[in-house]
Amino acid sequence: MNQPRIPRKRTYLLCPPEYFTVEYAINPWMDVTTPVDSELAVKQWYRLRETLLDLGHTVHELTPEPGLPDMVYAANGAFVVDGTSYGARFRHRQRAAEAESHRAFYEAYGWRHVSPTETNEGEGDFAYLPDAYGGLILAGYGFRTSAAAHAEAQEVLGRPVVSLRLVDPRFYHLDTALAALDDRTVVYFPEAFSPASQQVLAQLFPDAIRADEADAVAFGLNLVSDGRHVVLNSEATGMAAKVAAAGYLPVPVELSELKKGGGSVKCCVAELRP
Repeated sequence: MNQPRIPRKRTYLLCPPEYFTVEYAINPWMDVTTPVDSELAVKQWYRLRETLLDLGHTVHELTPEPGLPDMVYAANGAFVVDGTSYGARFRHRQRAAEAESHRAFYEAYGWRHVSPTETNEGEGDFAYLPDAYGGLILAGYGFRTSAAAHAEAQEVLGRPVVSLRLVDPRFYHLDTALAALDDRTVVYFPEAFSPASQQVLAQLFPDAIRADEADAVAFGLNLVSDGRHVVLNSEATGMAAKVAAAGYLPVPVELSELKKGGGSVKCCVAELRP
């Protein structure tokens, strides 16, 4: 029998897709020849925002800036644990200026913000599980974030960091291949990781839900969970069934337009942890 799944109120940061488009390709999902329906992208984003508010969470908004079409993927701009924001240093020049917008937001909000010296893409490649092993950070590398950033994040945030190597370019960020369902439980797609990283995950999380390739390519792992409600891409029906079988409540949202940029629910949602 599954244990009761208890939601925890969260605080999130989102950025409206006012300037979202696909005008360059920096991941395998981006195709500059496929048009984006800008009006539909905005409608889908607002539905995501309303879903999070309806679940009782607090949502802050980052002001979008022209010339930065990927700002809608707010999770990539920083990683926040216990009131400290470890800033991003983007791999690609097209996104580099986003880091300053995030820094200004976090400092204005009153967080302790630390600008990095190592390349990393914020919560895109970091996941925090406060009830796992006393507070554990899982961190991806291989495509966007350097392994050296994991050591830097550990020094900044004072939490143990476990490095996991990503090996499939379709799953270029950790949050496309692994997600926290609650403060101690993860779901992940094993084949997105190196064999050694698969062994590490199996040892740390023997009871984890394991996704298949269909779940992963439907962006079913790019989800946001409050410990009970799992907000995920509506295309990921298999993933929804898996989390439901484990006692969670799937909450599907349609993000077809934002998927064209290589992201879904989690890419759009940064968690603010005081």
